[in-house]
Amino acid sequence: MSQKFWQCRDRSIDLSSPKIMGIVNVTPDSFSDGGKYYSSVQAIEYGLQLAEEGADILDIGGESTRPGADEVSVHSELERVIPVIEALSARGLVVSVDTSKPEVMTAAAQVGAQIINDVYALRREGALEAAEKSGCGVCLMHMQGEPRTMQKNPVYNDLMAEVKSFLAERAQALRDLGVPAERIVLDPGFGFGKTVSQNFELLAKTEDFLSLGYPLLYGMSRKSSLGAVTGVAKAEERLISSVTAHLLAVERGASIVRVHDVKQMKEALTVYNAMIHYKDLK
Repeated sequence: MSQKFWQCRDRSIDLSSPKIMGIVNVTPDSFSDGGKYYSSVQAIEYGLQLAEEGADILDIGGESTRPGADEVSVHSELERVIPVIEALSARGLVVSVDTSKPEVMTAAAQVGAQIINDVYALRREGALEAAEKSGCGVCLMHMQGEPRTMQKNPVYNDLMAEVKSFLAERAQALRDLGVPAERIVLDPGFGFGKTVSQNFELLAKTEDFLSLGYPLLYGMSRKSSLGAVTGVAKAEERLISSVTAHLLAVERGASIVRVHDVKQMKEALTVYNAMIHYKDLK
């Protein structure tokens, strides 16, 4: 992977060192922190806190994508995310909108979002065109099925080959519209239509995805597969496993990690960077 920056409208995000995407869920039903930052005021304050703690990007979502989650109307999603995106963007922060709806993508870009993060990889009607016109950086994620059903019985003949083929095809669909490679990041979709074993195969083989030629984003924060191997039942208590998993992904080539626990992830990456650049230390 030769691409060392992510072009997100007028922002060029330097990927020569790993970056942190902090999660701000403006939803009543997210699996880890549903309802905690449901009001715009709370979500804005929380976004500012994450930025202070070291988040390079703030990912604002108004629709839960946990297994079994219900869909949210365009109107409701806009009401949830637009005031938050507008306020945080006005502070000069790099803001991502976590959505699969083209209407939300367009509205978010109009109020300052620089990134579109789509778990459907722009497969919904009009999403490719909305992303292209927005000028935003785009994260394309692999998911088998949809949030309501994705964990019922995920089956693959060849996990790595199928995920890589899907991501390559979706990236090419954007490229065919004239979107430059510098605007595209890929996410293998840890926890989205995969078994515990398959999720850890994605982590173990992170480097394999670099052959696609795009930077990688990994989002494993507090997910059930971490709880399955550690025995930690409560999502909010999976701090150590979340930080560990993301650090392993970075070591294997991931450029961006999407996390709830920004402060702790920042500290871990500081230690990692000290190891990489030990010659610069006194």
